[in-house]
Amino acid sequence: MHNGYNEIGFVQQILSLNLVPRKNGTNRGNDTSLSDFSEMWYGVFLWAAVSSLVFHLPAALLALATLRQHKMARFMPIAILLMGIVGLVCGGVLTSAAIAGVYKAAGKRMISLEALVFGVGQSFCVLIISFLRVLATL
Repeated sequence: MHNGYNEIGFVQQILSLNLVPRKNGTNRGNDTSLSDFSEMWYGVFLWAAVSSLVFHLPAALLALATLRQHKMARFMPIAILLMGIVGLVCGGVLTSAAIAGVYKAAGKRMISLEALVFGVGQSFCVLIISFLRVLATL
């Protein structure tokens, strides 16, 4: 059972989808590097949005399943989803722009794997800070 799909990794298949729109609609073939600020920002933000939904959607479904008969807490899944969306829109936009700005100022091109790492890393940092309750100690 040796086919072409096993030779290319799963992450490489996702990165080769070219989900980030190119400036002026140019298509560079297999080159998935991001060179413009808007491309880098959108790439990082897109991965942050996907990973945020991956973290918050199961939490909301679990809350829905466990708290569905409670009088007031049955609305907690809505709050969990709103925290995932509002936090992403407020913080994710700014941090993605900061990362893209550093890359643009340095004159570097960002490969799609770096956008994935930075986007998922943002959501992972939010998850770690939420569980460690660092903000409650301030």
